[in-house]
Formats: sequence, structure tokens, C-alpha cells
Amino acid sequence: MKRLITSSAAVALIAGAASVSAAVDNTATLPNARAGECYAKVVIPATYKNETTELVVKQAAEKIEVVPAKYEWTTERVLVKEASKKITPVPATYGTETSKVEVSPATRAYSVAASSGSAPASPSNIAAAKAAGINLDAAKVGECFHEHYKPAQYKEEPVEVLVSQASETVEIVPAKYEWVEERLLVKDASKKVVAVPATYKEASEKVMVSPEKTEWKKGRGLVERIDTTGEIMCLVTVPAVYKTITKRIIDTPASTKVVEIPAEYTTQKVRKLVSPASEKRIAIPEKKSSVMKTVKVADESFVWHEISDTTMKASSKTGNQVCVTAKPAKFKTVTSRVVKTPAATKVTEIPAEYKDVKVRKLVTPASEKRIAIPEQKQTVTKSVKVSDERLEWRQVLCETNMSVDVVKNIQAALNKAGFDAGPADGRIGTGTLRAVDAYQRKNGLSTGGLTFDTLKSLGINL
Repeated sequence: MKRLITSSAAVALIAGAASVSAAVDNTATLPNARAGECYAKVVIPATYKNETTELVVKQAAEKIEVVPAKYEWTTERVLVKEASKKITPVPATYGTETSKVEVSPATRAYSVAASSGSAPASPSNIAAAKAAGINLDAAKVGECFHEHYKPAQYKEEPVEVLVSQASETVEIVPAKYEWVEERLLVKDASKKVVAVPATYKEASEKVMVSPEKTEWKKGRGLVERIDTTGEIMCLVTVPAVYKTITKRIIDTPASTKVVEIPAEYTTQKVRKLVSPASEKRIAIPEKKSSVMKTVKVADESFVWHEISDTTMKASSKTGNQVCVTAKPAKFKTVTSRVVKTPAATKVTEIPAEYKDVKVRKLVTPASEKRIAIPEQKQTVTKSVKVSDERLEWRQVLCETNMSVDVVKNIQAALNKAGFDAGPADGRIGTGTLRAVDAYQRKNGLSTGGLTFDTLKSLGINL
């Protein structure tokens, strides 16, 4: 590899040493060069693009309009006297009933003969007949037995008979009233909605319009000197650029406040029911009377067998005869007082009384109508890095392919492009190198030497 010109080597060394910490180094291996070609480690600058961003400078809000409540006057019926009931007593009605009361029950009698007026059979004969297996209780009236007859035992007992059924009398307790003053509603309670507007405040925001970057600039001291040309270059950090945006934001949003409007009343005299009419029932006890009744105390006793039984020999008869006779029951007619319809009450409905009163009624309540206020935005342009700067080997101008005419052409092209390279004298000096570096940076070309890309850009063909 041929030796590079002194100033280009200085710039290449600066690019390789000072920016290695900031740029991506892609120079681990040298390119495959042909004889007479020169390469230098150069800085490929970072690329940027401008982007526009919309920032909200005033937040969206709401405007509130209040729709008032609507009313209308109506006529309303108001109770001034409550409905009531009148109770009238209906007395009970009575009648009479006739009934037969048994005062002496029917009985069976046993006589010595079946004919009426016959003497009764003796108890010993009846007992003897029963002992002989005669069922005198099942015997028919008129049947006769050879018996000994003992008459039944009776006694007189008092019996209570109903003369008058228990009943009721009804007394009416009249209803009680009193006059009172009562509050009547004439206007409904309502609500009034009042709008409370939103409040705003100012806020500041810093927006980055250009990020932090690094640039090559001339040095200021002998400590930084690289070669004997007197040209000193340093890689320095250019801080990011910010722009302060002031925007208006909502402090408290718009709202509404509800104000209560109380109801209106009037005073009206009303007759009020204190206690309703009622009934008082008084019980009338039943009435009874006593009647004497004959009651059997002991049954007759019989002995012997049937006379009609022909199986028995006549010689076996004792001569004692028992016949079954009937004695009918005795009755007494009793007349009693009975309740046909019980005492009751008749209820008469007394209708309520009303009065027409004018009342102001709420038709639609107060409401709110919200109107949206859109947000406001501002467009800000900022520079965004697309790719980082990097170090690469690039083909550069060296003594092999450089001549005085080539240097003159470079100086002339730089001057024509507006970059002061000094007079086109064919000598590479500080002014020419400064012009080359400025041209490369202006056109986004790699820096650190007179690369072939730079020569091509200047329109110089070797």
C-alpha cells in the first residue's frame, strides 16, 4: 500500500481514533485492494430525516346549556270530607214452636193373663221363666208364659226443657268526626339545573426537534496536534435541540349544579273521621223450665216357659201364668219461643266530598345539553436519526494516483461548488482539506479522506 498524503492521513487517524467510541466500526478486515490503490478508515455520517408530529395545545372540552323546566296549570280534585258508613240496627224476629216431650216412656208389663185387667205376674215366676231360658225381652205382646212376675221399679225425676232460645240485642255507637286544617300540594317540588363552565390552565412541554449528535471541529491546543501540518480536528458532541410548546389544558371540566325548588302548599279545612260507627251486642240468655219424668229403676224378673209350647206335659205346669202386655209412653205438649232471624245491622255508605283546586304541575324537568368543543393541535417538525454513523474502509486519493492537475481540478471544483479551497495551485493545504471536509458533510459523504465517492461527487474522473 502506498503512503497517503500527510493531511489525509491526519484526518483518517482522527476518524479512526476519536470517533471509534461513538461510531460503529465496520473495519475489522481490509478490502481486497489492487496495486496502486489506497484505502483509509473513514467516518460514514449518521443520516437523519424530518418528521412532523401533532401536539395537543388545547384539550377537548364541553359547553353546557341548561334547558329550563316546563310547567302547566291543571285542576285537581281534593278530598274535603272522607267517605263514611251509617249503621242502623235491625232487631231480631221471633216465633213459636210446639214439640212433644216424653214424660213417661213406653214399658212392657207381665200379667198372669193376656186379657186387660189381669193381675201382674209375680217376680219369682218371671225369674223362674228367665232361669229356664225364656227371653221375655224378645217375646211378643200377648204371648203368655208360666211365670212368676215382679213389676219394674220407677221414680220421678225433674227434666229441663228449653222454653226460649238464647239471642242478642244490638246497640249502635255513632261515628265521631272532627274538623282539622290540612296542607294541600298546589305546586310540585322541582329542580333547576345551573351550568358551571370549565376552567383552564397553561402548561408547557419540551419537544425535541433535533437529537444529540457528534461533529468534527478544529482543535484549540498543541496537545491535540496530530501531524506537522498544523491541522487539528476533534470529534465533539452537539447537544439535542428542544422547543418549548405552551398549551391550554382543562383544569376542571364543565359541569352542572342542581338547585332544589321546594313544593308549594295551601291550607284547607277538612272534616276527619275520628272513630267509625260501631255496634254493641248484648246477649239474652236462653230460658228453661223443669218437668217431672218417670224413670225405670229396675227391670221385671221372670221365670217359666211359653204356654203355647205343646211339647211340655200338662202335668208339668205349675199353674202360674205370665203374659206379656204393653203399657204406652206418655207425652206432654210444650210451646217454646225461638229466634227466626237474629239481630243484625244495616250499613249505609256515605260518599266522600271533594273540591276542585288549581295546581301548577311539572311537565318536563330542567335538563342539560352538552356541546362538544374539539381539541386544538399544533404541528411540530423534528429531526429523527435513521442510521448511526460508522467507520468503513474507503478508496482514497494517494501519491500513486494524485498529480498537480488532479489537485487543481479538486480545488477548482470545490470553489465552483461554493466551498473555499483557496487558489487552484495544485498543493494540498489546510484550506483545501477544510473545504473537502465541509463539502463531504454538506452532501452526506463519508469524511476522513479524499474518497473516490467525493471525487465522483465533484465530477472528477481519474
